[in-house]
Amino acid sequence: MMASAQEIDTVFLKNLLESHRDLFEHVLNHPTHNEVQILYTQIDRDENNVPHFKSYSYRLNANHYFYPASTVKLPTAIFALEKMNEIRLRSLVMQQRLLTSKEIDQYMKDGLNINSTMITDSAFAGQTKVTHDSSSKNGLPSIGNYIKKILLVSDNDAYNRLYEFVGREEINQKLKKYNLNNTRIIGRLAIGDKGESTKHTNPINFYNGDKLVYPKPALYDPNEYPMHLEHMIMGKGYLDKNDKLVMEPFDFSHNNIYPLADQQMVLKQLLFPETFPEEQRFNLTDDQYKLIYKYMSMWPTESKYPTYKTPDYYPAYCKWLFYGGDSLAVIQPHIRIFDKIGDSYGYDIDNAYIVDFKNKVEFMISAVVQSNDDDIYNDNKYEYKTVCLPFMKNLGQVIYEYELKREKKYLPDLKKFKFRY
Repeated sequence: MMASAQEIDTVFLKNLLESHRDLFEHVLNHPTHNEVQILYTQIDRDENNVPHFKSYSYRLNANHYFYPASTVKLPTAIFALEKMNEIRLRSLVMQQRLLTSKEIDQYMKDGLNINSTMITDSAFAGQTKVTHDSSSKNGLPSIGNYIKKILLVSDNDAYNRLYEFVGREEINQKLKKYNLNNTRIIGRLAIGDKGESTKHTNPINFYNGDKLVYPKPALYDPNEYPMHLEHMIMGKGYLDKNDKLVMEPFDFSHNNIYPLADQQMVLKQLLFPETFPEEQRFNLTDDQYKLIYKYMSMWPTESKYPTYKTPDYYPAYCKWLFYGGDSLAVIQPHIRIFDKIGDSYGYDIDNAYIVDFKNKVEFMISAVVQSNDDDIYNDNKYEYKTVCLPFMKNLGQVIYEYELKREKKYLPDLKKFKFRY
């Protein structure tokens, strides 16, 4: 049942793309320019429904840097739940006596939980406070609502608040714990978080009603996380914070790093924890796994709290592999996509597990593609709609069509991933 290392086939995907050259011609003609990387994993079940994996790659290279954008939000959300669970456990241990099951149940209701009100304060230059969240049912911020917003629409502020809760040092310790050795998460998103400000995380108080249940102090992470990859200096110019054109290459060497193989590993650990040794499984409860699965696969328009309405949001809003993020996509009711996307600086990334409940199809596909034809960064002139998203849509659909025809000895029982939305 353990996930084991294997030789990754590097030929199959190349041949598959070539056999559909009409769909992939632009990228096949410019694979280096478009920085394409793909990791596709087949899943075969045995007679006990235990999954076994076989992976195929195209231009996969952990040493070639790409900006991971919002994909870093998924491990950060997982680590926020882990931190909450560890705080609760420490508090129980500090009781220094054997509690009855009734007392433990009561503590779990009264102590820190995903619905506890999360009041974020500030203690360093540039930090901001949060006391309300209009998207939640009670108008108050919480770990649970932030996680929903991350999974439904990739909300940047929600990620930043969980980054501040977990703290930079603990995030990177957890990455090492789970053998995500090629990854670092060292900053907030979309607020120009750089230098010393990334090392400082806000004080936060958690309340149940008026009762303070956990005070998280301001933290400082003195550590540096040096990683030297190829292609961290890009382009011929960029717009600075004043929108002035600077004709020098753009430096990504102080940004987050999250290569494709690590992204798919996190997804595999999350979806199939039983295939990993116990020490490599996330410290999550069954209900927490279900929460993540449900909101990863939910269309934003199916959510009541938070609420997301058309035309600003639509079912395929964060579903790029298979649907291409198309607002007019015809949604297949028997297909669900459990994924986390990212887009910035011309990069589109999607890390997905795609399930067809009707035809008993399941597979994992992770991909990145970039298009920045003018070679200028921060100018918001990227070919997302003409190059990146069509590539993602076609890739997901071509592999899905292949999976429909692929013979399996045992069909999967997929009820674990079926939810009422």
